[in-house]
Amino acid sequence: MKRPLITLLTDFGLKDHYVAAMKGVILGIAPEAQIVDITHEIGAYGIAEAAYTLEQAVGCFPEGTVHLVVVDPGVGSSRRAIVAEVGEQTFVAPDNGVLSRVLRGGGIVREITAMHWFRQPVSSTFHGRDIFAPVAARLSSGGLGESREEVGPVIEDPVRLEEAEPREMAPGEWTGVVLKVDGYGNLITNFEAEHFRQITSGGFEMRVGPGVIRRAVTRFDEGLSNEPCAILGSARLIEVFVNKGNAAQLLDVLPGAKVRVKLKSRRWF
Repeated sequence: MKRPLITLLTDFGLKDHYVAAMKGVILGIAPEAQIVDITHEIGAYGIAEAAYTLEQAVGCFPEGTVHLVVVDPGVGSSRRAIVAEVGEQTFVAPDNGVLSRVLRGGGIVREITAMHWFRQPVSSTFHGRDIFAPVAARLSSGGLGESREEVGPVIEDPVRLEEAEPREMAPGEWTGVVLKVDGYGNLITNFEAEHFRQITSGGFEMRVGPGVIRRAVTRFDEGLSNEPCAILGSARLIEVFVNKGNAAQLLDVLPGAKVRVKLKSRRWF
């Protein structure tokens, strides 16, 4: 029998007991579960960063995987707890936009109202342990299956992040954001392959922090020392990088920073 697979993605870090407590709850309910850590190093409260990271990881996991995401600055508030079915995978998370990118292609979303599944008493500050972990564990043996109705009602209005896609300000002009700074200091933006094709076909300017990027390349080694360049990364999103350097430090940029792009033929808005 195939072991149920549960992934974890949080902003908890590994200094404290939080991740271990969630794993303990999961294994107490589903001792046969295989738990895989996507990362626990999402920046504190980094919902958009978590949404991007989750999207990039899920395609590498098999059908039937349950993804447990706890980046939850609204813990204890009136924000909903949700379960989403996207394709053959299941997601358990707070309803704060963290599933925005995986839901772009559709999915069925339910509010979690099955309070008898929760660990009692429920803390107002640690829903990862008391709500999300036990729900994920109970769902891990084959997705929602016959438990669909028991989880809770379908909702049509899950929270969506504006950062999911760039906004067009005028023809040939867009504004977006830095979704993530990776371990190399590369700035991963929400501009996609279509934007890259446009900017490389006729010239462009990209403004992020104090930097202006005017050159796009196809390989990291094509960049010059201390020159921020644009590249289409493995996530099919435009990244800003410095060859053998750190773009985030050079430009003093953090996740959430504004990114503005215009084609060479346009004036700045």
